[in-house]
Amino acid sequence: MAGYEIFFKKSVEKDIENIPKRDLKKILAKVAALTENPRPKGCEKLAGPEFYRIRQGHWRIVYSIEDKKLVVCVIKIGHRKDIYR
Repeated sequence: MAGYEIFFKKSVEKDIENIPKRDLKKILAKVAALTENPRPKGCEKLAGPEFYRIRQGHWRIVYSIEDKKLVVCVIKIGHRKDIYR
């Protein structure tokens, strides 16, 4: 299977400013793994066209998938209590 490209929505930069470095390393590793399998075990399909969520500890990563273009776009990274506000 060909690898997917990862893109980050511009607003994600602000999301990651307050994440502790040790957590951020794990989050970015989880995002990098999406290049090989954008729908890993434990991902949850959300409302909307191809929106998904994966968890990394207390953090949530929301992303979209475009299979035709082999693209994963990270839309939001946030703490579990803040992600749905």
